Amino acid sequence: MNTYTTIQGQTWDMIALEVYGSEFYAGYLMSQNIKLLDYFIFPEGIILNIPELPDSEATVEQPDWRSDVS
Repeated sequence: MNTYTTIQGQTWDMIALEVYGSEFYAGYLMSQNIKLLDYFIFPEGIILNIPELPDSEATVEQPDWRSDVS
């Protein structure tokens, strides 16, 4: 399992976007770091566990309005 050290001012969705490529994984990231749920905006130096995404979480479907329309 990888870890991630926060930078002051980061939020769960910002970190999920950086490590997983989508802010939609913020809930999964939070579920894997239960003891840190008191943080909404992180101070510098908090270490988060960054597990691999399970297959069920690995695909994020885009809403219709974000799909390419030709």
